Amino acid sequence: MRTPTRSRKPQPEAESLQAERTKPYGLNSSPEGASSSQHGGFQPRVLIYPNVTIGPGAQIGEFVVIGEAPRGRQPGELPTVIGANAVIRSHTVIYAGNRIGEGFQTGHGVLVREENEIGDQVSIGSHSVVEHHVKLGHGVRIHSGAFVPEYSVLEDGAWIGPGAVLTNVPHPLCPKAKECLRGPTIKRRAKIGANATILPAVTIGEDALVGAGSVVVDDVPPRAVVAGNPARVIKTIDELTCPYNLLEKPYETEHRT
Repeated sequence: MRTPTRSRKPQPEAESLQAERTKPYGLNSSPEGASSSQHGGFQPRVLIYPNVTIGPGAQIGEFVVIGEAPRGRQPGELPTVIGANAVIRSHTVIYAGNRIGEGFQTGHGVLVREENEIGDQVSIGSHSVVEHHVKLGHGVRIHSGAFVPEYSVLEDGAWIGPGAVLTNVPHPLCPKAKECLRGPTIKRRAKIGANATILPAVTIGEDALVGAGSVVVDDVPPRAVVAGNPARVIKTIDELTCPYNLLEKPYETEHRT
């Protein structure tokens, strides 16, 4: 014979939390200057600072922060613009001063520091970090767990694999380190394999492919395939074949310049 169960009354803490989650946090009550245009959906607990403009159709997840002022700046001092149809997933933090195009997407827990120029249809994967004063062209893809340091340039269509690390300091902790920050330049449609490391000021040429786990210490020619530590040219992308016989050449449709 079963013992009748008693219905439990909700605890005060649970009632308070549920009530709090039904209201956007920092959106309807955000400081003056924050604005959005026909947003598609803002989840509770979104914090948007002043002088932020978000285009129509945006989807903003919980615990997202947009317009965070960098050290030495006041909230709202730097304008932040995000284009239409953005999908910004939970726990993403976007600092102030960013100019971001249409179709921007982040995974969960992404950090985008201040004063970057980001084109249309850019995607940044979960737990990746993009530091400040970075330029990301149209269609750039940065996969999960990647690091892009200050003063890096990723041109249109560049692809950064998961866990890849770009660097910008030749001698860490040197007294002059901040005066010689030089991020890599990843040219159009170049691809960086998973867990590769790109040293400061290195240029990866157009359509080039960096093999997974490589350490790139010198410039890579256009259309070259490099691998190893240190990375060496092993072939060109025109010599690559599909291991699954789905097509003859994996990059035969790449644009030549």
